[in-house]
Amino acid sequence: MMPAGSASLLLECYGGDPPLSSMEGTSSGEEVEDGTGPSPEAEEDDDPAPYVGQRFPTHDAAHELYSGFARRRGFSIRRHRTEGKDGVGRGLTRRYFVCHRAGNPPAKPFAAGAGDRPQRNRRSSRCGCKAYMRIGRSAIAAAAAGEAEGEWRVTGFSNHHNHELLGQDQVRLLPAYRVVSGDDRDRILMLARSGISVQQMMRIMELERRVEPGNLPFTEKDVRNLIQSCRKSDQEESVDLIKMCRRFQEKDPDFKYEFTKGASNRVENVAWSFASSVQSYEMFGDAVVFDTTHRLPALDMLLGIWVGLNNHGMPCFFGCALLREESLQSYAWALKVFLNFMNRKAPLTILTDENMYLKEAIEKELPGTKQALCIWLIAARFPSWFDAVLGERYNSWKDEFDRLYNMESTMEFDLGWNDMMNSYGLHGNGHIASLFASRTLWALPYLRGQFFAGLLASPETSKSISVFIQRFSSAQTRLAHFIEQVAVVAEYKDQAGRQQMMQHNLQSITLKTATPMERHAAAVLTPYAFSKLQDELVVACQYASFHLEGNVFLVRHHTKTEDGGCNVTWSQREELISCSCNMFESAGILCRHALRVLSTLNYFQIPDHYLPPRWRRTWPSPSKALNGAYFDESPEIGRVKALQSMVSALVSEASKSTERMDIATREVSALLSRMRQQPVVMHVSGDGVHK
Repeated sequence: MMPAGSASLLLECYGGDPPLSSMEGTSSGEEVEDGTGPSPEAEEDDDPAPYVGQRFPTHDAAHELYSGFARRRGFSIRRHRTEGKDGVGRGLTRRYFVCHRAGNPPAKPFAAGAGDRPQRNRRSSRCGCKAYMRIGRSAIAAAAAGEAEGEWRVTGFSNHHNHELLGQDQVRLLPAYRVVSGDDRDRILMLARSGISVQQMMRIMELERRVEPGNLPFTEKDVRNLIQSCRKSDQEESVDLIKMCRRFQEKDPDFKYEFTKGASNRVENVAWSFASSVQSYEMFGDAVVFDTTHRLPALDMLLGIWVGLNNHGMPCFFGCALLREESLQSYAWALKVFLNFMNRKAPLTILTDENMYLKEAIEKELPGTKQALCIWLIAARFPSWFDAVLGERYNSWKDEFDRLYNMESTMEFDLGWNDMMNSYGLHGNGHIASLFASRTLWALPYLRGQFFAGLLASPETSKSISVFIQRFSSAQTRLAHFIEQVAVVAEYKDQAGRQQMMQHNLQSITLKTATPMERHAAAVLTPYAFSKLQDELVVACQYASFHLEGNVFLVRHHTKTEDGGCNVTWSQREELISCSCNMFESAGILCRHALRVLSTLNYFQIPDHYLPPRWRRTWPSPSKALNGAYFDESPEIGRVKALQSMVSALVSEASKSTERMDIATREVSALLSRMRQQPVVMHVSGDGVHK
């Protein structure tokens, strides 16, 4: 065993060995099994060594077993060489695993010139150790057995070392066993950005891991190498990222991007948006999600994505930002740039994750915008927060939380929350206390009346937004192509949305109440928005309306006489209606209570201003929207309607005789067959998606 004081010598000797020179020995021709290794019967201790004849399904499995054995015995291994050729009928394949001290150190070249760079006089760990394990397989035998590839088996093994083996407190310092995990890497880089020294980082992580000093699975040298390599790649990738932005703008002058540089000319922040995204925001930018819960590993930068919901209930992309630091200054810069991209038009509502810096930045840059927290981001943390605390009662608690979340009265919410804590013994729980303290930012009773464009309407909508954002965060092959990948994901989603929109418009709408108001709404609203209004129309029939005094009506369910109901105020002169439930103010869809009063007042059409433009089948171009003309038809919808007209005429003509019907059926079948064979090719360019 080596003395404890030799740890620094280990790092010097084993930290960076030169390439392995060839081992002596023959291995061509027939495989000869060395009998130097023990048989399984001869091994009696609790840590059996590999033995000749031992079989493995893959060579990686053999390497894993030998590596584990080596670590327990005080050395490490490395792959040495492969012999033979893979393939049926081509002979044997052999692989060698050797001790890390196998081979001899190569001779260093003599530096003749006085100005030559001095050679590092680093001691090598190699001492000609002959310990090894050889595995082989017979491709011919595998073919005879009908297998794609044969099993690997140990054909030679020696555990005779010509050097001292290390103790467990020292073997972990060998390079083969020093590993920086993904979580450790993220933690190290975060601490590095805050200016903490490597020695302080090591001490902090030792305290966090509750291990003795020097017992982390990596060393200070590993940490320094990691930080240095990340800084070097940051510089290269950042330059590529800006070049990609410039190339995009050369192709499309309406492509927008901005960036900042910090110390050492390093890119600190970069944000961009496409022309189609700006147009979408003009129509659907009233409520925005700014998701900052993902990071870009290639640059170790925070990834911020702006998305919204279009009139068909589908997510739409607005913009993207990469931020070096999670700070008030970075978030404020991102919001300011986003406003510049969107012609200084601020959203009514912005949904975010809970973040103190982001909250302050919104208050500073978007003073007139209401901030709320994404409930799906909060709920995603519930299992880690409460699963272990509540055990089998977790699911019933989650149901109770959902019930409280959807309440209408803030007073009932507060009382119900207190009952929930008593029932589940959650008094003193830090997460519950934090949730209640921030309830005005996420609980629906406190958010009613604030416009969210359906972003909080249902779990399905929340899930579609979350999945949409995850597609962007996973588009990370190479950073140089990241902007291009974002464009492809965004444009592909836009194309899929257009196709789904056309399919919706081609589908016949089923009326459930057959009332004139339902027919009117079906002709004006998109299928998505109409389905929401139709649900309210259907249940409105179950509500009773009572005229109280003046312009006030009380509306409540006919079986819930104890329920206080909702107050609906109606102004006949201006045709204005409002309900205490605030559904229209939150979603832009009239509630059952208001619809019940309109029906009582013998309205056969919904007043025009309660069918807002953002939910209509057709929407204006940005220039038309500014002038208040909301009924211009988009080219896609015009083509769909023209096709519908032709199909209607075709059916009318074909129904006049059996011969005409046969001709129409035959020709339409042939046309459909040709269309299905025609590939749909998407081309991404600066002005959108083309087929």
